[in-house]
Order: sequence, then C-alpha cells, then structure tokens
Amino acid sequence: MPLKKDDSGRRWVEMEFLVPGTPEQVWQAIATGPGMTSWFTPTQVDERVGGAIAFDFGDQHCGDDSSSGKVTAWDPPARFAYEEYGWSGEAPPVATEVTVTSHAGDRCVVRMVHSLFTERDDWDDESESFETGWPGFFEVLRVYLKHFAGKPATAVRAMASHPGGEPQAWAKLTTALNLAGANVGERRETPSSAPRLAGVVERVHQNGQVRELMLRLDEPTQGVAVVGVFSMGDDARAVASIFFYGDAADAAAAEQENWTRWLAGLLQPVPGRV
Repeated sequence: MPLKKDDSGRRWVEMEFLVPGTPEQVWQAIATGPGMTSWFTPTQVDERVGGAIAFDFGDQHCGDDSSSGKVTAWDPPARFAYEEYGWSGEAPPVATEVTVTSHAGDRCVVRMVHSLFTERDDWDDESESFETGWPGFFEVLRVYLKHFAGKPATAVRAMASHPGGEPQAWAKLTTALNLAGANVGERRETPSSAPRLAGVVERVHQNGQVRELMLRLDEPTQGVAVVGVFSMGDDARAVASIFFYGDAADAAAAEQENWTRWLAGLLQPVPGRV
C-alpha cells in the first residue's frame, strides 16, 4: 500500500503477511533480540515498556550503521511497538507497531505499521521504502519459522561495490556461485573457488531495484543465505546475508572474513590491472 496521510500530521505505511507457526513462535521471532537476529539484523531488545531496542546494520546500511530507540508496547504474544531515533538524519522518530493474530492451520497474520508524525514531506520517499525493503526479510522469516523456529542464529554480512551496472554484477556473482539460471526447488552448491554454500533454492526475485536469490542451507551448516545486487548511483553493490542456525558461531566467524575477501576480489578492480 502507498504512503497514507491524515489531518493530524501522521504519515504511515502498513503491511500484512502470513507466516507459519504459533503466536508464541512468531512472537519470539519478531519481538526479541535473538529472534530478530535470526532473519533481519543483529538486534538487542530490552523486553519491557521503556526498554531499549538497537539494530546493528554493519556495512549493509547506507549511512549510519546502527539505529536505536525504545519499546513503547510489550504485550506478548500479540502486540509489540517501538520508537526508533536517528533512522534518517534529522528525521523525527518513526513509530513501529507489530501485531500477531492467530490464523487457521498453525499460521499467524503479522501486521506491521510504520508511522511518522510531521507536516513535512521530506522523508516520504524513505518512509515508502519501508514497504519495499521488508518483503525480502519476511521471506527469510517464513523459512526460519517453517524449518528452524527457536534456533539461535549467527549472521554473516558482506558487501562489495562493482563499477559496472547491476546486470553485469548479477551475472558475475551468480556465475561465480553456480547460481545462474537457478529455479525455486533446485538444489545448488557453490564451486570450490567460492565460499561453501549448498542447499535448496527457496526464492528468486528481480525488479527494477534489486535482484536476489535465497537458499535454504544444509552446508556448511543449517541456515539461510541471501545473495543479491542493487544499484547505487553509477555503481552496483553485491550483498551476501547468511544466517547460520544452531551452534554455528565458530563457523560464522570464519565465513565473515571469507565472504568479505571473496566478494571484494570478485567485483572490485585491482589498481593497475585492466
């Protein structure tokens, strides 16, 4: 849905999506630090009204690498809300409300609303970007809840820029990872020249802003990997976001360095070399 406005100065975007799991499982995933870390980004939540909430975006975030705020509603397993500060320069706080409603078939409807209270339209484009930015994360959430609910996660995030355009970066990335032409349901694995990933393709998505592919992993351990590219100015950026589930902290630490080095070597030109 597009950005909505009313006479009070409130501007908001809202989304609803269906996920597998009981209300308690869904709540754990969307309203706790360990839960949000398993499908979104490393997060800390002080689980009470007035408690702190903090998101660590690392080098995945354009601009500040973190965002923080406070919890404004805590009613498990039904309603969670928080205000986030410093999310976009001098923008006023953005208020986020998440509700969970039980649905037939051991599923839940999650409704998320982002609200901004201002008479200015300076941040309308960024507010609308919430609606386009979340769906890819929601797909990871669905896979997590269906296959790995409750398991702890360790995240690996790497990014590299490419001086060519998005199509060229995507072709280079997917070819190097043996993911070119992959279809949902196929099993793919990376060659020995790339970091190890093996699993089933869960999602392939392309539009005018981004191209990405998601694998449900069984190697190097259980998890979810999302690789993608997006345009930024005249360049393209490639991103690898990998969630390792279970006791995988040691493996993730090694893979972080591995992926950072490998992506840079693949996409960034070496000075003095054509």
